[in-house]
Amino acid sequence: MTTDAPTTHQNTTNSTTEAPTTKHHTPTTEPPTTQHHNTTNSTTEAPTTAHTNATTTPTPPPTTPTPTTPPVPKPTVGNYNVRPDVNSSACVLAKMGLQFNFQPRGNVSRQTINVDPNVTVASGSCGSGGSNSSLMLKSDKMTVQFVFTNVSEKFRLHALELWVDIGQGSFFKESNTNLSLWEVSIGSSYMCRKEQTYNISDKLTINTFELQVQPFDVQKNAFSTAEECFLDSDLSFLVPIAVGVALSFLIILVLISYLIGRRKSRTGYQSV
Repeated sequence: MTTDAPTTHQNTTNSTTEAPTTKHHTPTTEPPTTQHHNTTNSTTEAPTTAHTNATTTPTPPPTTPTPTTPPVPKPTVGNYNVRPDVNSSACVLAKMGLQFNFQPRGNVSRQTINVDPNVTVASGSCGSGGSNSSLMLKSDKMTVQFVFTNVSEKFRLHALELWVDIGQGSFFKESNTNLSLWEVSIGSSYMCRKEQTYNISDKLTINTFELQVQPFDVQKNAFSTAEECFLDSDLSFLVPIAVGVALSFLIILVLISYLIGRRKSRTGYQSV
């Protein structure tokens, strides 16, 4: 009998003893990162200005207003007279406000000047029969002369001359000796209360206010009965009245013709 040596069975089922392997972690050293809070794909950009399609108009530079000449006020109405001497009664009477509009030579713009009765001295000549009467109004800056003629028992303004000192050694002078204004009968006065404009020449215009003149046959230093001017405005007022009267007259004629014709036709029927 053979005794076998016991066999020891080790669980060596194909187990291979290997040297333990040491895991080598290859650490990658990276710079610490700074935590960004709420940085989810956020990009910081420069603030933008919202445009609302508005077009900004540049402010124009301030303009300097053009100086304008204030209008000349209406003239003061003055009372003027001419006497042969200090102790005599007046032979020429005038009451009026006077304004002259003139154009100096070489000056494009026209100028306007009023006669101020407070600084004006009246003088002139007394006419009778066929001689003329005159009225001169003189101040430091201006002289105006009116000449009245007496023809066929009527008087009228025959001539006017104006002289004005416009400064810097310059003067304006204009005259017209062929006028026919303010004509009324001798022994009456001429009156025109409304403002009137008269063209003396292409360079001179006169405006009158509250006008009343009597250059002949003045009695007791007072105006005689006034003959008032006939204005264009009065004519325009009379035109529609005249047209109405003419139409009324025409209607009456048509009516009369109709009645006459109807009466004749009735007479014809009766005879038949």
